[in-house]
Order: sequence, then C-alpha cells, then structure tokens
Amino acid sequence: MIPNSLEVSRLAYAYPDGTQALFGVDLTIRRGERVALLGPNGAGKTTLVMHLNGILTPGHGTVTVAGTPVRRDTLKEIRQRVGLVFQDPDDQLFMPTVRDDVAFGPANAGVRGEELAAVVKNALDRVGMLDVADRPPHHLSFGQRRRVAVATVLAMEPEILVLDEPSSNLDPAARRELAEILRSLDVTVLMVTHDLPYALELCERAMILSDGVVVADGPTRELLGDAEQLARHRLELPYGFAIPAAAERG
Repeated sequence: MIPNSLEVSRLAYAYPDGTQALFGVDLTIRRGERVALLGPNGAGKTTLVMHLNGILTPGHGTVTVAGTPVRRDTLKEIRQRVGLVFQDPDDQLFMPTVRDDVAFGPANAGVRGEELAAVVKNALDRVGMLDVADRPPHHLSFGQRRRVAVATVLAMEPEILVLDEPSSNLDPAARRELAEILRSLDVTVLMVTHDLPYALELCERAMILSDGVVVADGPTRELLGDAEQLARHRLELPYGFAIPAAAERG
C-alpha cells in the first residue's frame, strides 16, 4: 500500500516566548494531491510548514512524510522528500549560475558527473528554464527566478512540494506560466496562499487554518463559495470574483 505523502496528527507547538501557534493540527494529504492551505496572517501556516521538514520540532503530536516520521535521526531523508519553495526566490538562489543553483542540492547528496548533469537538465526542463542554465540568477525576472527556485527543489525529487505564496509579486503572464508548470508536475503539492482564485485554479482541495487549528477541509470550490466562513476567518475573494454556490456544488 502506497503511504500518504503527508500525515500530521495532533500537532501542537508553542514558541519559546510562550506563544502557542498550533493547537492540535490533524491533516492527511494523499500522494499526487494538490492542496491549498488557506488562512489569515497569524493563523499558524508558517509554523506548520516549518514542521514538515524538521525546522521546528513538535511540542506534541507527529508529522510523517511518505511513511517516515519527522525526527532528528530522519532529517536528512525528510529534507530530500519535502521541497520548500520560499516566497522570495532570492532566499534560495545564491550560486553564480542557474545551473549551479539547481545542481547544489543533488551534488551535496552525492550525485556526480553525467548523472548530475542529467538531473539538472531535467529539473530545468520541467519548469521551462533550460535556456537560461548558464545565466546568473540575478539577471532573470522575478517570475523566472521563482521558476528556477522550483527547479532547485525538483532536482531533489521530493515527495511533496510545499510552496509559500507562489503567486505573490508575479505579473499576469508569469502567474499563468507558473500555474501551467505546477499543473504539469507529477508530485504532491501543498500550496500556502492568500490568493484564493489561484487556489481555486490549481487545487481541488483546500484547508483553512485559523488560530492554530484546521477549521475547514474540503473541495476548494465549496470552501470559497461559503462567504460567511471566509469572513469568519478573515479571508476574502477579490472584488468582482464570484463563485456560483448552489449550482457549482450540486
């Protein structure tokens, strides 16, 4: 039986200053799903994400990735399986060329020579950036840098791709291009976003995290069609963006 890509059970966490960020989060993401994690600022989304690859250690509860529990002795394996794409691509791109950036992770994992070259080529090809492999990342547009950041993670062949606000600061063309890439990937995706239309476009399922707990989990269209629930958790669709509730749900 194929294990779920992600299982989080009764996850609770308080920061050293005593601030309780998570109060018992339960969620399961099956292999191949694309799921949006929605919630207002301060809901605990970033804290949750930082538990997925062991940046933070649970105060209570468990996190399991593809059947492997996240623990100190499994961190190397977990960090290869959970690919985090940060909101600012410049937090991930630091090498002289795009090719070097994409090769960095696999090379540190021991991949060498022709195999490394093939891994880099494949990752860049998957995001449509092979033609800029030898350019410095800082010479690229913001949208191009974000796609390269995705490639650096794909090069590690992760079990789950976690994207933090992937559509932020993108112009309409770059936004559309990234959406097409994400739809084409054969990988589990967890997308943390305030961009509700982007969540609807890319993810059939969504969860709302509010005050450190998952308060809703279901089809994205149904969640976004519930105006009262969105308002209760400080989420808003853009002005003029409407989801026909009864007809679409039925």
